[in-house]
Amino acid sequence: MKNKYAFSPFLHLLLLFIIFLPFSGTSQQPEKPSAAELHQAIKKLNVLGSVLYVAAHPDDENQRLISYCANEKLYNVTYLSLTRGDGGQNLIGPELRELLGVLRTEELLMARSVDGGKQRFSRANDFGYSKTPKETLEIWNKDEVLADVIWTIRHTRPDVIINRFYHDDAYRTHGHHTSSAMLSVEAFDLAGKTDVYPEQLKFVSPWQPLRQFYNTSWWFYGGQEAFEKIDKSHLFSLDAGVYLPLKGKSNTEVAAEARSMHRCQSFGAMGSRGETLEWFEFIKGDRPKTNDPFDGINTTWTRVEGGAPIGTILARVEQQFKPDNPGASVPDLLQAMQLIKTLPDGYWKRVKLAEIKEVIRGCLGLYLEATASSTIATPGDPVKLRLECIYRAQVPGNGPVTLTGLSVLPGIFDTIPAQNLTCNIIWELEKTVQLPENMTFTAPYWLLQPSTEGMYTVENQEQRGQPETPRDFRVRWSLNVNGTPLELESTVAYKERQADKGEVWYPFDILPPVSVELTESFYLATGKSVPVTVRARANRDNVKGQLKLLSPAGWPNSYAEDNPPVFELKNKGDVVEYTFDLQPSTGPEVVTLGAGFEIDGALYTSKQITIDYEHIPKQYVLLPAHAQAARVDLKVSSKNVGYYMGAGDEGPAALRLMGCNVTMLEDADLTVDNLRQYDAVVLGVRAYNTKDVLHQRQQVLFEYVKGGGTLVNQYNTSYNLNVDNVGPYPLKLGRGRVTDQAAEIRFLKPGHPALNTPNQLTSKDFENWVQERGLYFPSEWDEHYTPLLSCNDPGEEALDGSLLVAPYGNGYFVYTGLSFFRQFPAGVPGAYRLFANLISLKMSP
Repeated sequence: MKNKYAFSPFLHLLLLFIIFLPFSGTSQQPEKPSAAELHQAIKKLNVLGSVLYVAAHPDDENQRLISYCANEKLYNVTYLSLTRGDGGQNLIGPELRELLGVLRTEELLMARSVDGGKQRFSRANDFGYSKTPKETLEIWNKDEVLADVIWTIRHTRPDVIINRFYHDDAYRTHGHHTSSAMLSVEAFDLAGKTDVYPEQLKFVSPWQPLRQFYNTSWWFYGGQEAFEKIDKSHLFSLDAGVYLPLKGKSNTEVAAEARSMHRCQSFGAMGSRGETLEWFEFIKGDRPKTNDPFDGINTTWTRVEGGAPIGTILARVEQQFKPDNPGASVPDLLQAMQLIKTLPDGYWKRVKLAEIKEVIRGCLGLYLEATASSTIATPGDPVKLRLECIYRAQVPGNGPVTLTGLSVLPGIFDTIPAQNLTCNIIWELEKTVQLPENMTFTAPYWLLQPSTEGMYTVENQEQRGQPETPRDFRVRWSLNVNGTPLELESTVAYKERQADKGEVWYPFDILPPVSVELTESFYLATGKSVPVTVRARANRDNVKGQLKLLSPAGWPNSYAEDNPPVFELKNKGDVVEYTFDLQPSTGPEVVTLGAGFEIDGALYTSKQITIDYEHIPKQYVLLPAHAQAARVDLKVSSKNVGYYMGAGDEGPAALRLMGCNVTMLEDADLTVDNLRQYDAVVLGVRAYNTKDVLHQRQQVLFEYVKGGGTLVNQYNTSYNLNVDNVGPYPLKLGRGRVTDQAAEIRFLKPGHPALNTPNQLTSKDFENWVQERGLYFPSEWDEHYTPLLSCNDPGEEALDGSLLVAPYGNGYFVYTGLSFFRQFPAGVPGAYRLFANLISLKMSP
């Protein structure tokens, strides 16, 4: 197959442009900064300070401190999250694992667009909860993650590094948390050495940060009261509750808005005002002489050789800035820009040159738009562009503003006659351009290559750490302002009018000409053949090729490799499906199936997934079109199942694969008369955390059980629990979990129907589980409950609360913290067999 993933040589310049933009955008919509935002950006031009904040996951970051550094101190502040949060839960939709990582990446970028910080990552994969840093660093590739931390330090050149977590490996918290601090502390001493990861020095220079802190708080001491009692004489502090007059808000209000972007974790926060102290424990480096963690750091232009005159000019611009006439600042800004260009090449030259260009753009009221006529295209497609250029702020002396040229990147179009622009008069152009055949897909870059449990694969050094795939379909505008050349860039995007919202912007995406998928994530082979449907969707007109089911030896399908079905999809968006007859005759019991669509010798094997929420830009994700299939001896006695969804999971699809008739229950369906028709009712994961109506309808569910039904209640957390008790008898949820997916499972009641009917379970049914055994097991329960299983992580006490069953009236109540929501999409046969037994309890002898 042709290589569709090569990165263009334009990448390095593009990455620098994106990293140093002073206004934090949330999509490809052109920025339109207010006078207050411009004034702050001008003040920031005269501050040359950098801070790196380090933690493990999205939502670990301290938004108060990031906003304080960005908006009060005016530093360049970057949050390095070692992972993208792939192993967490999702409280707003069905995305888990890689898709959850994409969602949480975008939520982090939205948070940074509010608090003013930048965002970076390592290649570490969030494989789920880890109890020790030893386990974490064994599953991660420690050397590669350490290299990524050092790469980020060299890339952002922080004066100060602040760790969210403590670095002692004896500290009892999430292993990812402690590991993030341990790696940061180690990287502090290594980033400045030329013999450490020398391959990076082709792109960056060694850098030694000045000092490093641990950002402690009452949370790490067990509560406010305990923290108030400790001796703080060794700690440094600052007030992060300052008022930000150019924003009209307290810093803590800005931080709350940023934290509220972590919606899939239900981390909405209330704004607050007034003094809010942040505390710091000094780790290493140059110890401050005062209580200020940033004391003694030179953040003026004098830190750059030849920079002092620039600082003088910018101080004058700040002093003389006129909110009602920002164009008056343009001549001095142009002069400062020209002086920055004469400086020796270096970090602060690149940063401030990118920043000042954007400030000049804002002060000119210069609006540059590049929009396409559709949201997606494929390599080689023609794309109709609309280009708009207008400046709306008068420049002193009425000096000319000229559009001297423009180019569509990468290397698509590069000529127009010079255009003299008139203030507040639009210049526009419509132009159809041809995308290169080797155009890079815009899907998340870290998912385009095979990964391991602990690491993503990113071969391109310059790509590592980037939050998103750079969009190199851009327009470069060449202007001349008062005789001074000015080059700016715009990302090509798409916009449309929506009747209920007005103007709505979307990213413009480059995708394969066709995507394919298997219509199920898992197939149960309980007989001689299994119908497997493959679906293909065209991303351009006139797609013709062969649709294929890719199955391994011993699992042949109804079309041989030399005779696959041929289909033609005439229009973009057309969909075709074909059902193959899979015959699992011999070979392994569990296999991976694939789907493909071959066009002129190029085999396309990616499924295309859309993540679309209002609070983030729309995302197209490309993943291998794979599904697990297994020969399973599976019986199900209960056929009619009602499913009440909680936070979101794939339980209904799993039940349908088992042969059940599944009805999705809404709030109004939770009546005793309605529920009687179901053999079993299943509550989705975290239903009691996300569905307030269960507080009123819980007795209805218990009456259903009392009348002879089976109710299976999947895991919840004690935090934000909307009832006092999730069961008909007393039951207390705990925080116990078993993170070792291969931990031994011991049968406490081997003869219980849940372990024997209709499927007789053995230890084999607990092999090949993924990520974990389960989480938030009950810690205490009434004697009416029977615990059926016991398990524990190595070296820990046994936990017996993973699966509890209680007869209630004529029916059965089941509570389980086993992570079926992870096992079902992974196609773990034993999880299906156990769940079939649970929903079939009313049918058992």
